[in-house]
Amino acid sequence: MVTAAAMSNFVIVAREDFSEVTYLLEILHPLMAKAAKPGQFVIVMLNEHGERIPLTIADFDSEKGTITLVIQAVGKTTRQMQQECQVGTSLYGMVGPMGIPSPISHAKKVLCVGGGLGVAPIFPQARGFKESGAYVIAVLGFRNKELVFWEEKFRDCCDELILCTNDGSAGMKGMITDGIKVALAGHPNIEEVVAIGPPVMMKACADTTRPYKIKTMVSVNPIMVDGTGMCGGCRVKVGDQVKFACVDGPDFDGHLVDFDDLMLRLQRYTKDEKSASERWSENCRMTKQIDPGALNELAKGGAPQSEPLELPDPYEDAPGG
Repeated sequence: MVTAAAMSNFVIVAREDFSEVTYLLEILHPLMAKAAKPGQFVIVMLNEHGERIPLTIADFDSEKGTITLVIQAVGKTTRQMQQECQVGTSLYGMVGPMGIPSPISHAKKVLCVGGGLGVAPIFPQARGFKESGAYVIAVLGFRNKELVFWEEKFRDCCDELILCTNDGSAGMKGMITDGIKVALAGHPNIEEVVAIGPPVMMKACADTTRPYKIKTMVSVNPIMVDGTGMCGGCRVKVGDQVKFACVDGPDFDGHLVDFDDLMLRLQRYTKDEKSASERWSENCRMTKQIDPGALNELAKGGAPQSEPLELPDPYEDAPGG
């Protein structure tokens, strides 16, 4: 694991916005880029007093020396990062790669399933399986055409791509489980399924493959603080055992994960997160940048010309997966 001595800065060298709340950051870190493996994650801090948040590595390039993260602005810190993380700025801290790398098995035919934001972290696994010689089928699910990203990236590294949208505006109309059924019908010899996305989506994927008795791995990302197994916040029930996602995972057998317990645990800090997000939003309104002309207007008793940045409520059904 590569750590930051004295919490060095990590420069953002590229950014891409996929939707109103989903964005990509490419961060320069040559040592981590060489060490990273599919399925691993990092813990980042935006500033010295910032929250430590775990983010799955969406891509890594050892030649460029970069780590790619795809983030959804759904809480205080990720919303703040969306506003402040621009090309040329830096993250205060980034620790990793953490977690056990996803095992790239010797399966000859593999189905890689990504739902919404889970499309990003499933990519390194799809590429890893392809590089190992497997026939790779990708099933990607989005709510509509406007939210689709990395389609061509998957077409370049997969043998087949099944794109699903809830409204049928791109690919086939249907849920991601419908895409899985299409893949299984066309390829009864699929040996392994890997699924990444929201817990409810991964549960549905595991339920779909269970009757076929196909090995199904999922990536579990519960609440995490230190990333070393000490805090115990990332406990997950897997069969009759309790595992820690940060050190035992994040990949587990999807047919054994207790998703109901996982989803219940994920709701523990909802009120605290919403409160923190509201305080941050209010602070943004109070400290927004005003141009000199607006200051003159204020001095004369007029209204400022600029309006505060309004971000979508993270506790609504946010677009982006």
